[in-house]
Amino acid sequence: MPKFNKMLSNIARLYHQQRLRGAAIWLLLVAVAFSTPSYGQSLTVHEFKLVNGLKILVKEDHRSPVVVSQVWYKVGSSYEYGGITGISHMLEHMMFKGTDQYAPGEFSRIIAENGGNENAFTNRDYTAYFQTLDKSRLAISFEMEADRMRNLHLLDEELTKELQVVLEERRKRTEDNPQAKMYEYLMAMAYTNSPYKNPVIGWPADIENYKVTDLQAWYERWYAPNNATLVVVGDIDPDNVFRLAKKYFGVLEPSVLVDAKPRTEMPQKGVRRMTVKLPAKLPFIFMAYKVPVLNTIDNEQEAYALEVLAGILDGGNSARFSKQLVRGRQIAVSASAGYDLSARLSSLLTLSATPVEGVSAATIETAIKEEVMRLKNELVMPDELSRVKAQVLAQSVYEHDSMFYQGMLLGIFEMVGLGWPKMGEYVEQINKITAEQIQAVAKKYLIDGHLNIAVLEPQALVLQARTHELKGANHGH
Repeated sequence: MPKFNKMLSNIARLYHQQRLRGAAIWLLLVAVAFSTPSYGQSLTVHEFKLVNGLKILVKEDHRSPVVVSQVWYKVGSSYEYGGITGISHMLEHMMFKGTDQYAPGEFSRIIAENGGNENAFTNRDYTAYFQTLDKSRLAISFEMEADRMRNLHLLDEELTKELQVVLEERRKRTEDNPQAKMYEYLMAMAYTNSPYKNPVIGWPADIENYKVTDLQAWYERWYAPNNATLVVVGDIDPDNVFRLAKKYFGVLEPSVLVDAKPRTEMPQKGVRRMTVKLPAKLPFIFMAYKVPVLNTIDNEQEAYALEVLAGILDGGNSARFSKQLVRGRQIAVSASAGYDLSARLSSLLTLSATPVEGVSAATIETAIKEEVMRLKNELVMPDELSRVKAQVLAQSVYEHDSMFYQGMLLGIFEMVGLGWPKMGEYVEQINKITAEQIQAVAKKYLIDGHLNIAVLEPQALVLQARTHELKGANHGH
């Protein structure tokens, strides 16, 4: 059941979360408060919308005098195309490089001076900017976010500097990380036409050739109030939040939005396999099955069944991977399963493992496939199914303890097109899942025609270093 809190906390690792350095008021179109259970808890979200199209979601949390403010844009790497991959992430960096009103780095400095902290991240399906502040400082956040939504300065000299920052970031996070590099190769192999094949940070050749004109066009196309959602969680009054939002964001003109062209993935006709040779201490294996998500599935129950299936394999120490591969047979250092039912496009159910020293990747692959066959051939026992479902409720409590994650969930569901009220169905739907449904989705989706396998074949670190020395010597001549 992975696990929204696991997914959210791993955004930094998988998709990039970088600590950054740096007219008349439009009339209210609609203001309505919805109340629905969320992840087993009461959720009351106040939804407003300005005439310029900006959606505002407000959730009260009065446990401390703090407010989390998040601006979400419905654009990420899955909106990109060849030649400009990673440009959404690059624009995220450049959003801190100044406007007519603020010099480069001023945004971060002002937030810090007011006792707050700020950050931003780019994902496959969205880009978000957020601040955590004392509730009395909310207007400061709104004023500056509204300013850079429409008045960003994109300068050649700032882009030149930031290109090197992003290339170095890519080197550290991907090029020097065997598992991250392997995952990148796997995604590129698994997908033929889906934009999910491209890394969020972009391919190096594309990064090196960004121009200010590229960024300006991307900014003008996607950064507009009618392509954004403002999420506010904390010790605030919803009507006051709306009043402030109307004051600062309401004056912004909307854009004429042109939808991204559909890029439906081509059907896969057999197993795809690759071996990746990289300097590493131990082998590693990624197995990824192409599966639909809530946005792309005909029967939503199947998506929730896949969610529970992933939890059966990797839902803590009592899950099958841990029980069988790690502690039982002791052939794996670690093993995990992942599925994100809230993706915008059809995605992957991933199974991965690191074998213990002396155990081959082939042995681990066989063991994982045996666990997949168990799901197809045997019904999950009632006690095991109950345990997995109970973990969903436990996670709900954990997630909602954080104002930031409360806002994250609201933003994610909005950005992918599901709508935040969909959150309220999660626990109920998970609790409906039967052993028969789990078996059915295993048989339907965990098949060779959907399977992609990448194996990391470790290369000696010393030999790799020596190779770099020789290459450097050759370049010198």
